[in-house]
Amino acid sequence: MQTFSSPSNGLLRLTVSFPRNHVVTRRTAPISAAANPLPPPRHKILPCRFRSQSPTSLPTMARLPPLALAALLFLGVLAACRAANDPRAVLLPVRKDGARGQYVTGFRQRTPLVPVTAVLDLAGDMLWLDCERGFASSTFRGVPCGSKQCRLAGRPSCHFDSCPAGKLRPSCLNDTCGVFPLNPDLLMTNGNVIADVLALPTTSSSRPAPLATAPAFVFTCTFTLLTKGLAAGATGVASLSRAPLAFPTQLAATFRFSRRFALCLPPAGAAGAVVFGDARYAFQGGADLSKSLIYTPLLVNPAKTPGFSGGGKSEEYFLALTGIRVNGRAVPVNATLLAFGAKGVGGAKLSTVAPYTVLETSIHRAVTDAFAAATAGIPRAKAVAPFKLCYDGSKVARTRVGPGVPTIELVLQGGATTWVVFGANSMVATRGGALCLGVVEGGKAPGPSVVIGGHMMEDNLLEFDLAASRLGFSSSLLFRQTNCNNFRPG
Repeated sequence: MQTFSSPSNGLLRLTVSFPRNHVVTRRTAPISAAANPLPPPRHKILPCRFRSQSPTSLPTMARLPPLALAALLFLGVLAACRAANDPRAVLLPVRKDGARGQYVTGFRQRTPLVPVTAVLDLAGDMLWLDCERGFASSTFRGVPCGSKQCRLAGRPSCHFDSCPAGKLRPSCLNDTCGVFPLNPDLLMTNGNVIADVLALPTTSSSRPAPLATAPAFVFTCTFTLLTKGLAAGATGVASLSRAPLAFPTQLAATFRFSRRFALCLPPAGAAGAVVFGDARYAFQGGADLSKSLIYTPLLVNPAKTPGFSGGGKSEEYFLALTGIRVNGRAVPVNATLLAFGAKGVGGAKLSTVAPYTVLETSIHRAVTDAFAAATAGIPRAKAVAPFKLCYDGSKVARTRVGPGVPTIELVLQGGATTWVVFGANSMVATRGGALCLGVVEGGKAPGPSVVIGGHMMEDNLLEFDLAASRLGFSSSLLFRQTNCNNFRPG
């Protein structure tokens, strides 16, 4: 095992670990353009299945004439099958694991289909899963070293004769494309790139929603040790990044819908969703936010963020953050830190695996000082780690959009757009009744100067339009008297 730490404060640590007795041969020569034996990305449909009507509805249906009843049933079957055969959108359910502060999703995979739980990540090259424990499927296939899928996997290696004869399994295959996946704690190991069936619910109004399936969804099979630090029950990490093998691009190619997705992260105890494709952003009660989002460009960092293997551009999502305001007043920050520097340092990115927003030391100090000055009339409480500025929660008023504290504005594009952050997304309730400003000091370690974490994105609708390279955002849904638990994309 090898460990690398940043030279400044050690906050960024990359650990590389390989299972005992597992041999990996890395081929550094250019990969040949061998033909790809995997099937083209065409989707297929699971057989349409329907639950019987509930007992309360049977008397009503029984009163219908036989011909009308048959027609009604036929039309229901036809509508559901059409929705699965040509989906406009598919979705992943989302919940928050309160213990880890991670956002977890579930889907079905393999043959026969089994439920799989994974942590959502706006970074990463592709979905990776633990295939060492309990992986069984009759349809998985290794991705060959010279295939197109392997070339899309970033900087792949090639595994040659490293697995003993008679002991081949998804996590250990010969002559197979190999990569080095990371978990949220920056633990790294090796894995095989394979393809298998993936099934997701559509946004059809039919209940249960029919499943659309990708017969050869590419992902990484790796080892159990990489699940360390994941939410309970999670066996991998699902990438939502720009990468060609991450969920957004693979699903768009498979189902031939737009290369975009909408993300609605819930707080603990509620539900949210990620919807891929061309859906209406409808909410229970009739609200439709499809045409009312505010848009700002998504930037591409010219270098990968430190801690990610491989060269080239970053696959993460960065914003053109040019300033920060507290209570309407500009916070004095070093503007050069908000732009990209050498080797991917600086800038502002979005992250679902950072529970709270992380600010470079000088930015953190400026923001907390400005917030403290704007809240001088609220009694303080003892700081609760990892936060530095806390208040007596019983002395803070409550509003529709959370604790009644000054707003924080993220100034985008030189002031052309602002993302307004209200108390529900800026403050964190802690044990003992303290209410803390939910920003964490990130030190001066190389990396982004601002990382907008999951808590600040909760109950906000975010649309990532990869084709147009732009982000659409709603600001707090609570201001509109709704939330992510009411998200009903259609």
